[in-house]
Amino acid sequence: MNRCYDFKDYESAVKNFRIDVPEMFNFGFDVVDWHAAGPARRALVWVDAAGKETREFSFRDIKERSNQAANVLRGLGIKKGDRVFIMLGRVPEWFFILVACHKLGAVIMPAPVILTSGDISYRLTKSRAAVVITNNANHAKVDEAVRNMNENAPSVLLLTDGESPGWKNFGDAAARASTDLSRDAVEATKQNDPFLIYFTSGTTKYPKMVLHACSYPLGHLRTAGLWHDLKPQDLIWVVSDTGWAKSAWGLYGQWTIGAALFIHNAEGRFNSKLTLDLLTKRGVTVFCGPPTVYRMLILEDLKQYDYSGLRHCTSAGEPLNPEVIKVWQEATGRTIHEGYGQTETTLLIGNYPFLRVKPGSMGMPAPDLVIDILDEDFHRVHAGETGFICVRTNSSRPTGIFEEYLENPEENSVVFQHGWYNTGDKAFKDEEGCYTFVGRGDDIIKASGYRIGPFEVESVIQEHPSVAENAVVASPDPVRGEIVKAFVVLAPGFEASDKLKEEIQEFVKVRTAPYKYPREIEFMTELPKTISGKIKRAVLRKMEMEKKQLAGGLGGAA
Repeated sequence: MNRCYDFKDYESAVKNFRIDVPEMFNFGFDVVDWHAAGPARRALVWVDAAGKETREFSFRDIKERSNQAANVLRGLGIKKGDRVFIMLGRVPEWFFILVACHKLGAVIMPAPVILTSGDISYRLTKSRAAVVITNNANHAKVDEAVRNMNENAPSVLLLTDGESPGWKNFGDAAARASTDLSRDAVEATKQNDPFLIYFTSGTTKYPKMVLHACSYPLGHLRTAGLWHDLKPQDLIWVVSDTGWAKSAWGLYGQWTIGAALFIHNAEGRFNSKLTLDLLTKRGVTVFCGPPTVYRMLILEDLKQYDYSGLRHCTSAGEPLNPEVIKVWQEATGRTIHEGYGQTETTLLIGNYPFLRVKPGSMGMPAPDLVIDILDEDFHRVHAGETGFICVRTNSSRPTGIFEEYLENPEENSVVFQHGWYNTGDKAFKDEEGCYTFVGRGDDIIKASGYRIGPFEVESVIQEHPSVAENAVVASPDPVRGEIVKAFVVLAPGFEASDKLKEEIQEFVKVRTAPYKYPREIEFMTELPKTISGKIKRAVLRKMEMEKKQLAGGLGGAA
């Protein structure tokens, strides 16, 4: 199961990279227990919020702890196909319970800890979850959500670290349970059986249920083996809440290869200095952070840290501004390799170690996938033309591509057409086959006949020394139809003013086409983001639309 790769170029990767999936596959038994049967090897390095307490677990530890959790769940009648809602955060128990559910064939539904009770009620009702597992830190809002459900309430409520009326003490029960679990004692899982349900971020609609099959973990060999360039001896830190899909990007492929995971239980409070300290002093060799993390890290004095143990850096979630990549490279000597994928997929496109990184490009398609840029009618567009990123599916899904949006035939009929999956994201590719992200289809700005991708403007604005973060959206305009508007969060030491707005506007004008500069700038203390940290441009667009409509109603511009 130690699958790692050492391709010299893209051509050899296309020729030789394959993902073989057996008909019967169970991540818990075939990956975790397989590693546990071999020489002792660490699987997890966990650090508390303050960065002081450290706990290490081997694959053998994960096997035994997951067997205990699985035996408790079996005793409660949990079986293959049952849906399990898990809200635990970055604690070791999350990994034990995750693997336990996989061994039983139960379908996990990870939830971010920042969900509100209303969010939780929606997910529980929509999914008809049979089991809820949480801890004291999240119990109050989960309990409120369950009590507010009129019907289809979960039948099993489990607390990992305490007691509460109506809830069973899962932690105590697991500690007393047997560490043995025979594979023959549970129902076998096939590669296409249900495995995992994620709820999409829901930036413009209610979250959709994304169903992945049991083969999904092997699809992340693209993520971990090709893009993260992992070897069994690596220690990788993927910054992610356990409820985000990105957490899966930092777990399944990594453990399949045999690498260890570094987990910092930041408890929702990001600390740049502590992050850099842990990154450079705890033996981390590969780092993957979302753009928001990198944007915050470069505000620190990066050059005071020693990066000699860090060999590879990646980023995904949304495009990373070239200025951030430049600053990181100059200070650390490490290039950030961007990658692209979705909750619905594993890695689709990436800057792999064997590729020359083109500034602004997110790389080339995973070598075993057929990916192209198509128009709204699913016809190929020419090099340099913007279209939708689409994945060839034909009659079956490539490994790692989601099965369907559950109970949503209308959406499925939209995204799966003519043997393709349309991601809904827009990009273009150049003559060499390198892809550049443009934006979500509804993010494109149409100003005076020009089509403007927000990311290209954001990248220029980000270069201004006063800017910590920014987002660009379309704002209604009676003359031009739409204009470019920028929402800017200032870096420490800068104050909002009309003069600074003008400076930023002039800064952009001389660095890109004049029609792309932000005609309006609004300073904010923070930008609205999804639970996975992506900027909610749809919220900003709606704000602008309502503001302009109100102005029109008061006699202003229509």
